[in-house]
Amino acid sequence: MLSILATASSAAAGWGGMIIWLVILFAFMYFFMIRPQQKETKKKNLMMAELAVGDTVLTTSGFYGTVIDISDDTVIVEFGSNKNCRIPMQKAAISAVEKPEEAAE
Repeated sequence: MLSILATASSAAAGWGGMIIWLVILFAFMYFFMIRPQQKETKKKNLMMAELAVGDTVLTTSGFYGTVIDISDDTVIVEFGSNKNCRIPMQKAAISAVEKPEEAAE
């Protein structure tokens, strides 16, 4: 009878240890994978919401340009110094935005 109780209590301890490790693993995944991705998504959405005409942008393909027009999910970006290269692209293709500095008076 005593051996049956010992086996049952060790099985319960095994399940309890497994549940604790699963909780630790989930917490690790949340704080090191899921939460940083959510912060990055919020940061990117804020950057896209503040996008304005005249901003200098870096595209995901590595080109720098100036925003000349914005519609819902499309922007027209002007590349180069000759002002002849204007390309419409999706907002999602923008990886960084730099606001123009105001001229010192």
